[in-house]
Amino acid sequence: MIQVTLPDGTIREYEAGITSASIAQSISEGLARKVLAAEVNGEIWDTARPINTNISLKLLTWDAQGAKSTFWHSSAHLMAEALEALFPGVKLGIGPPIENGFYYDIDLGERNITEDDLKKLEDKMKELAKNNSIYKREDVTKENAIAYFTDKADPYKLELLEGLTDGSITFYTQGNFTDLCRGPHIPHTGFIKAVKLTSIAGAYWRGNEKNKMLTRIYGITFPQQKELDEYLALLEEAKKRDHRKLGKELELFTFSEKVGSGLPLWLPKGAMLRERLQQFLQKAQLEMGYLPVITPHIGSKQLYVTSGHWDKYGKDSFRPITTPQEGEEFMLKPMNCPHHCEIYKSSPRSYKDLPVRFAEFGTVYRYEQSGELHGLTRVRGFTQDDAHLFCRPEQVKDEFKKVIDLVLYVFESLGFTEYTAQVSLRDKEDRSKYIGSEENWLSAERAIQEAADEKGLKTVVEYGEAAFYGPKLDFMVRDAIGRKWQLGTIQVDYNLPERFELEYVDSDNTRKRPVMIHRAPFGSMERFIAVLIEHCAGNLPLWLAPLQVKVLPISDKFSDYAHAVKDTLAANGIRAEVDDRSEKIGRKIRDTELMKTPFMLITGDKEMTENLVSVRVHGQGDKGAVTLDVFMEEVNSIVREQVKGKWR
Repeated sequence: MIQVTLPDGTIREYEAGITSASIAQSISEGLARKVLAAEVNGEIWDTARPINTNISLKLLTWDAQGAKSTFWHSSAHLMAEALEALFPGVKLGIGPPIENGFYYDIDLGERNITEDDLKKLEDKMKELAKNNSIYKREDVTKENAIAYFTDKADPYKLELLEGLTDGSITFYTQGNFTDLCRGPHIPHTGFIKAVKLTSIAGAYWRGNEKNKMLTRIYGITFPQQKELDEYLALLEEAKKRDHRKLGKELELFTFSEKVGSGLPLWLPKGAMLRERLQQFLQKAQLEMGYLPVITPHIGSKQLYVTSGHWDKYGKDSFRPITTPQEGEEFMLKPMNCPHHCEIYKSSPRSYKDLPVRFAEFGTVYRYEQSGELHGLTRVRGFTQDDAHLFCRPEQVKDEFKKVIDLVLYVFESLGFTEYTAQVSLRDKEDRSKYIGSEENWLSAERAIQEAADEKGLKTVVEYGEAAFYGPKLDFMVRDAIGRKWQLGTIQVDYNLPERFELEYVDSDNTRKRPVMIHRAPFGSMERFIAVLIEHCAGNLPLWLAPLQVKVLPISDKFSDYAHAVKDTLAANGIRAEVDDRSEKIGRKIRDTELMKTPFMLITGDKEMTENLVSVRVHGQGDKGAVTLDVFMEEVNSIVREQVKGKWR
């Protein structure tokens, strides 16, 4: 007999060899019909996989993220089966689940797939799904696996097999399709009721530009048509909110091929937006005891060899810069932290000096593949709202909690109310990706979890998501239309202080290593602004809007009064412009609405004669005429309400 512990703490006994599907059946017929996968001791399993030891068990239905990824992985296999049926001889690369849906990389030889082909594929997938084909798992020897894919003449699967060891290889079969796969999968294809293949793209095999370009087909599936309809409506809303579209319309930023791919150019309004965000955080940081620092855009290659960044990320960086001096190499700065370590090291430190908090809006550079660049969310040059705190071990938890307070203040002030704190830990099996001792890692992980618990954060644990030098607390934010973004990160690091030989003199006059906390509430200015634009659909909060008020004279003879109004607003800290084009007032109003300017002030004969302004609110229309003093007080009141909390 084995013991199975359920999420509510209930322990049930079953005979060894029972499956999750049978356990679900023993609990409830209704539950058994909905279970897509099982989480066994934290690992996702097929529901048909036998259980032979004591375990903790979660039965996963559609609402669980683990169930969705399993569902979409199985859908990728269903699409592959449809591809083989429609295009005999197709060669298959990989077909993983992604955050929303799945893709499969395929090689169709000389044939190009069209939009019409996508519709045929969708129909074929639906037809095959109705067969209720069971996803069957089979352990296969490496020899037999190689023989199978040699017969199919599939070079991609054969290449994948090269990196696998005998005894670790599994096949999955459903219907007439068999694939090399670790799994897991849903019980059968009948769960897949709604299908939409969303796009076609090119992708180099294994992400290597030297390899062949394959065709990547993206898709998404759901257990019900209603859910697909809702998702497609969400996609349409997302298109309207796309920060690349709005950034152009609102004159915030642009890109130039002559400047270089992935290197944004900030236009005046966008620069003002960035400046406002930067000032907002700088003010909060100063009140929390942060010290501003500035570091250069380049650094000696040796700096990043010391930090470990060259070893871990050198291949993803811009190539080193050589100088006229033989053997001298510099790099475009990929990280700010090594520079901050050297600033810490520039002066002797006592235990009384700690914590030391260095903050910098530092621009860094990373060579992202051209196919991965995307607006402001994936660029090659970006500015981090970076800070590094150096503290004694006993100070780590309190400092970490203060950083959590700052991150939550940022979210509250910018309207992000739904978020989850993700505790990002090392991979459970592959520890080769990380540096540092087991003892230091455990101390860092404990400090993060305790700090999050004491702040009452809702947390999830993700293995394999830690930085190479330490665990992290990543904040996963949901925007106004329900999408999830990673914004803000806090990391505990015992390793860089060791590598840079950082010290402080303790109370007993011995030399000790400080602990380092990395933090960036925005993450990067570029990505944060992109997410913010999409979150509020370009309707930025009044305190942050580059232009808060547009003054619209009805005709040229009221232009002087309009400029006098603008000057008074500016003298009182309100950002305003005058539209004194020789256009009809209706055209001016329409153009200002399209620019999403929060307020319009109309000036005509009555307003000039009675020293008033007629107020229009973006998206709401006319609000009547008031004195300028009343209007300015209303604006300042809204700003005060929007920027809540301790730091103003």
